[in-house]
Amino acid sequence: MKRAARIFLRIVIISIALFIIFLLIADRFVQFRMTDEEYNKYFADKGLKANISYYNKLNRTIRYASSGNDTSSASILFIHGAPSSLSYYRDYMTDSTLLQHASMFAVDRAGYGFSGFGQAEPSLEKQVQLIMPVIDSLNKIHHPLIVVGASYGTSIACRLAMDHPDLVDGLVLIAPALAPGEEKIYWVTPYIEWPIFHWFIPRMLQTANKEKIRHKEELAKMLPYWSNIKVPVIYIQGANDDLVYTTNAKFAKTHLTSAPYLDINMIPHRGHLIAFSERPAIKASILKMIDLANLNIAGKLQRDSTVNLAQMEYAGQERNGDKF
Repeated sequence: MKRAARIFLRIVIISIALFIIFLLIADRFVQFRMTDEEYNKYFADKGLKANISYYNKLNRTIRYASSGNDTSSASILFIHGAPSSLSYYRDYMTDSTLLQHASMFAVDRAGYGFSGFGQAEPSLEKQVQLIMPVIDSLNKIHHPLIVVGASYGTSIACRLAMDHPDLVDGLVLIAPALAPGEEKIYWVTPYIEWPIFHWFIPRMLQTANKEKIRHKEELAKMLPYWSNIKVPVIYIQGANDDLVYTTNAKFAKTHLTSAPYLDINMIPHRGHLIAFSERPAIKASILKMIDLANLNIAGKLQRDSTVNLAQMEYAGQERNGDKF
């Protein structure tokens, strides 16, 4: 019996050691980011040129990339979720149709990519401040400015539109995380912050976890400011999204009351990662938003005729007794 117990203990210790080694190796090889050289090559293979730049803000170095040219009549800013980096949008940034209509920009959010990898910034307000140099440069070029966010990037996109309503002309929100507490929290999330575990968790996941711990609190801070968003909004989510709950759609309908246009699209049989699986539909939404933004700027977009919620009526989507 004692011998069996010793063997079991050894197996447990070896398993834990191997798991820690795996995580340490993962920190090196699983980073969801591309180096400048890799990113440039990706564009070059498509016959395009990528522009990568760095700047300093709030004692941090931030990386961003751009594609297209300054003769475009619109700008698109992509904001990624967690964990991720600006390379998440590489297929959009190289899309020939989008390049015909806009100059495009994507930023490594603080703690991801090459913007202080592993050094998280959980404050949404500061996340906005950190990307403002990109926003400022875009507004010196041309309007409209369309902000596209995915997952937690939508929270930052909305906070940006709240804090600087004069700078943003349209929002495209992909798998949006908008409502405080309406997302999946993994049982391990609090324990990752314990020092005994934290040191061997991959830096990419450390950043994502530190943000996730603060999601509810940060989204709650936004509650008084939703009426500041006075631009057209397109909301796109998979009807089977089990990471960011579909109750976020109801939250958007309730809180985006000042938006002159709100189109909520629930895609059947899709989960959270629709930025990849539904790229053609999302691209079409971005192009549509450029037109909507121009109409809104011209004062031709009327609130009373532009709210489209028909696609919220889909079968089987209930949570906690709520139906859309």
